[in-house]
Amino acid sequence: MMGSSHSTTPSLWWRLSWQLSLVISAVIGGVIVGLSVYGTMVMSPNIAMESEVKNAVAESIRRNDRGQLELEETKSLTTLLNENSRLWFVAATADGAFVSRGAIPPPYAAIAPITHLIRAADIRGADGIKEIASIDDVTTSLGDVRILFGGVAGKGSPLFALLGRAYPIYGSLLGIALPAIFIAVPWIVRSALARISYVAERAAQIDPPRQGSRLPVEGIPSEVAPLVVAFNGALERLEAEFKKRQRFLIDAAHELRTPIAIMQTRIDGMADGPERTRMLQDVARLADTAEQLLDFERNDQAVDLDEEVDLVKIARAVVADFAPLAIASGYEISFQNEVEALPRNGNTIALTRAIGNLVRNAIDHCDGRGTIEISVSASGEITVGDEGPGIPIEHQELVFQPFYRVTPRSQGAGLGLSLVKQIVINHGGQVGIHSHSGGTRVTVRL
Repeated sequence: MMGSSHSTTPSLWWRLSWQLSLVISAVIGGVIVGLSVYGTMVMSPNIAMESEVKNAVAESIRRNDRGQLELEETKSLTTLLNENSRLWFVAATADGAFVSRGAIPPPYAAIAPITHLIRAADIRGADGIKEIASIDDVTTSLGDVRILFGGVAGKGSPLFALLGRAYPIYGSLLGIALPAIFIAVPWIVRSALARISYVAERAAQIDPPRQGSRLPVEGIPSEVAPLVVAFNGALERLEAEFKKRQRFLIDAAHELRTPIAIMQTRIDGMADGPERTRMLQDVARLADTAEQLLDFERNDQAVDLDEEVDLVKIARAVVADFAPLAIASGYEISFQNEVEALPRNGNTIALTRAIGNLVRNAIDHCDGRGTIEISVSASGEITVGDEGPGIPIEHQELVFQPFYRVTPRSQGAGLGLSLVKQIVINHGGQVGIHSHSGGTRVTVRL
């Protein structure tokens, strides 16, 4: 479920990047189209036919054998005249010679002889003249030729014609804008979200035992800062409740010590018998549970790990302490060590408690059968093995969680292996478990 929810979580970086890029692209496209529309409003309506007229004239204009200017009936010229019956034009060379086709309106007939003097013109809007004319030049085999033409206003698409002629302008604009869209925008968005990513990393590092951890608010965008502040407030409330629970458990465990001691004293005064033995075992288990609660709640407190300890000595002492209980419960117990001494830096009390929990766990869960083996290797591994029924593979990692029990009716509070793992991690070590139907082996590596 976590993987599925993560894959459907939208990326803020991606969303902002493509949305900003889309807005910039829309603005650029709108500017180009807007300028083109404006251009069609201010430029001559003949612009759509300008290229066709110029190209047809450039292909057909020539001089005959007598040096006179004339138009050859080329295919492009014939097609142009057939498709545009009202088209008229005057083509003039630099020496003033000119040739024409179509019915030239009287107002423009006077301009024909001086067409060669005008490089470009848009002629329209005079009183009594509805005809729109244009003058433009084109390069031909005869050199530059000036063309005065009309009769084609409104034909073709002025907008597309203008876009085709203005490509150097919008091409340069796109050349500048595209890098900004695909490089600058993602970089700016990533930089803006960098602080949020840092806060997310800090949030992932928050561990319940590390009280006082807060997310930094400095540098966070004002839109996100309230969320960070609210998260810090939630952390404060959770820590307050955690401290209340911790105080309650510690106080409860302390308070249990006195009645447990009283009960044990009274049971010691009873006559020997099976009932007395069972009651002593129950009281011992209750006392052990109270001590485990205290150890569990105090384990996050700083302990001195700079003390030089001897792992062989600690393991041997644990075996000596638990041997009577193991033998009385029906087990055999053995101790093996590859070296006589194995010095390490750590805390004697904590390590003794961890190994003792492993031995006590074997005593409680193996039905009083088989041998409990404790061994210390030269590489710093302490192994506690038993010949019990084993732990199902689906439970082998869960047994290290606080208050977890393989079966609801299991003895103990489910804190023994959790305390072992906490202590070993505090010492920079690792805990491994290997279990099958023939027994369980828990290895502590320091």
